[in-house]
Amino acid sequence: MKRFPIVATILVVLAAAAMIGLGFWQLQRREQKLALLAVLAANPSKPPIALPNPPIGDDLLFRKAGAFCLKPVSFALDGAGKAGFRVIARCATGAEGPGFSVQLGTTHDPEFKPHWAGGKVNGMISHAPSDRPLIAGLFGKSAPQPLLLVADAPAPGLSANEMPSVDSIPNNHLAYAVQWFLFAGVAVIIYLLALRRRARKG
Repeated sequence: MKRFPIVATILVVLAAAAMIGLGFWQLQRREQKLALLAVLAANPSKPPIALPNPPIGDDLLFRKAGAFCLKPVSFALDGAGKAGFRVIARCATGAEGPGFSVQLGTTHDPEFKPHWAGGKVNGMISHAPSDRPLIAGLFGKSAPQPLLLVADAPAPGLSANEMPSVDSIPNNHLAYAVQWFLFAGVAVIIYLLALRRRARKG
């Protein structure tokens, strides 16, 4: 008779336990996300604020705000799906701060050259484009994603922005939790079937 695979069994048990732990962690994150979404859903009805400098913190999302662009120091185009490209200006605010970003509007022209000299901007706070890997949002805490001001009136030559909505923020943690629990269950079942087959051969 073959010896019972103690080492393999320990490894499978540890792996299953880790997957179950990740599942409960995702359930905890789901509760945190629900609490944040409740705060964000109330933000559009709050009074406008001056855009913080630098604007960082998800608790400010969808809040109406205003800022003064002393002068645009750079422009960038970022993909906006069916709207084409969103035109984002990086603004200087003087020596007192690092500046801020404002989404001026959208265009379907990938070679669009903005003619905007700055000034007072009103709109709604949203996430700025980020090259943060998706995996950073799934595991561990990462640095807060920078924010920008989505202008409620487009700059000359641009189409109006689609204003950000709390509905655009996903809350997939329950699905992630179910996946981890399923992975753990499948791993255990496969291992038990392997043990059964091994015992029959023995």
